[in-house]
Order: sequence, then structure tokens, then C-alpha cells
Amino acid sequence: MTVTAPRAGGAAPPDVRRRVMTVLVVSQTLGGAGMAAGITVGALLAEDLLGSTGLAGLPTALFTGGAAVGAAAIGRISQRHGRRPGLALGHGAAALGSAGVVAGAAWQWAWLLLASLFVYGAGTATGLLARYAGADIAPPERRGRATGTVLLATTLGAVVGPNLVGPTGALAHAWGIPRLAGPFLLAAVAYAAAGLVLWGWLRPDPLLLARTAPEASATPEPGSEPAPEPSAAPTSAPVPAPRSAAARSTRSDRPAPGLVTGATVMITAQLVMIAVMTMTPVHMTGHGHGTQAAGFVIALHVGAMFLPSPLSGLLVDRIGRLPVAAASGAVLLAACLVAALAPPTGMVALSCALVLLGVGWNLALVSGTALITDAVPGERRASVQGLVDVGVSLAGATGGMASGLVVAGGGYPLLAVAAGTLALAVIPVVALRGAARS
Repeated sequence: MTVTAPRAGGAAPPDVRRRVMTVLVVSQTLGGAGMAAGITVGALLAEDLLGSTGLAGLPTALFTGGAAVGAAAIGRISQRHGRRPGLALGHGAAALGSAGVVAGAAWQWAWLLLASLFVYGAGTATGLLARYAGADIAPPERRGRATGTVLLATTLGAVVGPNLVGPTGALAHAWGIPRLAGPFLLAAVAYAAAGLVLWGWLRPDPLLLARTAPEASATPEPGSEPAPEPSAAPTSAPVPAPRSAAARSTRSDRPAPGLVTGATVMITAQLVMIAVMTMTPVHMTGHGHGTQAAGFVIALHVGAMFLPSPLSGLLVDRIGRLPVAAASGAVLLAACLVAALAPPTGMVALSCALVLLGVGWNLALVSGTALITDAVPGERRASVQGLVDVGVSLAGATGGMASGLVVAGGGYPLLAVAAGTLALAVIPVVALRGAARS
């Protein structure tokens, strides 16, 4: 198969971009259905099989651990062989984990259930890492929108998945499997299909294609520095002498400022978002709200995490990476302040807080993704992105574990204020990066 060379700035031709984005959207829709269907009943299944409410939170820890390991492994595989095998194998691992969960539930083997939940968590990492594949083939001025499109596709599947809990539970029961394992049947099929779609049709490979245009990695972040005017120097102008190998090595070993900024924005947003989101249902049920009301608020939050992705991408491309990254810190701060001041019985205020929390997280993820893609050259991009997402996963785990301790010691408002203070720190980090570029 002949691959058309990408255009200046690392962009693939429009027909190639359309084909690759179509494949990514289809695979993300399938993967989103698998992820949502499993997570919907993971805690209930663990509680039912282990016979302990105290262990019902174990699936979340296993998902997070699997996501961290999966992000590192997928990043390494993609670095060596391209996005196609990395993402396809990640979905394959999630399908295998889903099947293992069904087997563990059917045979009442707790060890198999827990081990399979860990493997299943790799699917979460695969779904988020796919956003980088969209950015690989987009020109710098469209990377935000490409990222947003891939993330939005995840939402489509996430909406369908929970609505199939009943039918898949009935199917599992008819086969002699516990009803709660039914959604994992859907997850196994959905993840396997997503892996096959990527393996068969993600051609040309987005990362390998991006590597043919290394000049794209030097593109300045839009919104932080104006594009240089075209040079009018004569073609006979002297060419600077090449740097020594030692100088090149020293420079390549130093993290790019855009990488540090993008990673800081995403990791901070993840920690803040998980900390507040995790304890909001506990806070609500402890003050008289039913589980259905708490579930409704979380559903609004999840929608706000992904549905604004196209708009976030447009803002990143139009006004710049750094302004949107700074805005994410401001929105997260506003969300935390509303959560801290909301009356415990006020569902409307808590709903607004969680919606703002999701929007702030989305702004951080899309802008941070663009910053990292801009900063890292193609030959190192996948492994670096995988390591950043490991940090994002570990930040989420930290936020989830610490949130319970903070609420137990000082209450939900204290947690919200502490999270808001952390979110506020994003703004000076971004401002310093902008000052360094000016």
C-alpha cells in the first residue's frame, strides 16, 4: 500500500485524515460501550461475589492500576511498532479481561475475578490513549479538534453501554451466569470488535505517518507565540554549523517545557476531578439523597467530561493551548467553590458543581494533549505520552484514596476547598510557560 507523504507541519492529506478518523471514531464508540457497561456493575459484582461492602471499592482500584500499567505498556508497544498494534492489543487485553470476569463470576472464583478486573482496566488506558492517534495526523492548527472528535466518540458508546445492562443481564441469566456479569459479556464483544477494527483498518498508522515529518514537533504552541514571518533571506545565506553530538544529546535529555506544562495540567485536573467526584455520592447519600439522585448527578458529570470535547478542541485551535489550559484551572476552581458552598441538601448546586468539574477536566485533557503532541518529536512521542498517562492514572488513584481520608477528617467542604486550591495552581504554571515563550 502506498502512503502519501504528509504535508508540512506533520499533517496527513485530507483523505487519509478522514479515513483514519473514521476508524478511530468507530473503535472508540465500541470501546466506550465496553468500558461503560463494565464499570456500571463492577462494584456491585465484587460486593456480591466477595460478600463484603467494604471491598466494593476494590474494582475501582483495580481499574486504576490496570490503566496505569496499560498506559505504560501500550505507549511502549506503540513507540516500537506504531499506534495500530498498540491500541489493538490494548483492546484485546480488555476483551480478555472482560471474558475473565464473566468466567470468575460464573465459577465463583474471586481470584480470577479480581485478576481479570485488573486486565480489564487496560481498556480505559487504551480509550484515552487513542486521542493521541487523532492528534498525530492533524495539522497543528487542528490538533485540538481531532482530539475532541476522538473523545466525543467515546461518549457515544458510554451512553449506549449502561442502557444494555438489563438485556445483557437477562442473556447471562439464561446461560446460567450471574446477571451482574452480563455487561461484561457486552464488554468482551465490544472490546474485541474495537481491536479488530483497529488492526484491520487503521492504515496508514498515524504515528508512523507523523514520523515522516519531524519538523512538526518544533511547531510553537498556538496562543503562546505568534507564528514567525516567512524568511526573506536569500537562498545563499550561510547555514549554521551543526551542533555537536554531546550538545544534541544534552538538549534531547531535557524535558520540553510544553511537555511539562501539558503533563502538569492533565495530572492536576485528574487528581482534582477524581477526588471531588469520588466523594460526592457519599456526601449526598449521607445527607438524605437517594442513590438514584446521586447516580443522576454523576451521570451529568460524566456527560460534561466528554460531550464538550469538540468545543474544547475548537477553542484550543482558535485561541491557543495555553489560554484553554489556564481556563481549565479557573473552571475547576469554580467547580470546587460551588461544591464547598453548596448546601448538603441542595441537589441543583451539587449538580452544577459536578458539571463544572467535568468541563474543567475536559478543557485540561484536550489542551494538555495538544501541548504534549506539539512538544514531543514523533520518534519519542508514544512512549512519552504513555508515561504521562501513567501519571494521570496514578493521580486519579491518589485523589480517590486521599479524598476519603480528608472527608473523614474534615468533611466534604474541606475536600472541595483543598481541591480548588490545587486547581488554582494550574494558572501560574501556565502563565510561567506563556512568559517563557514571549
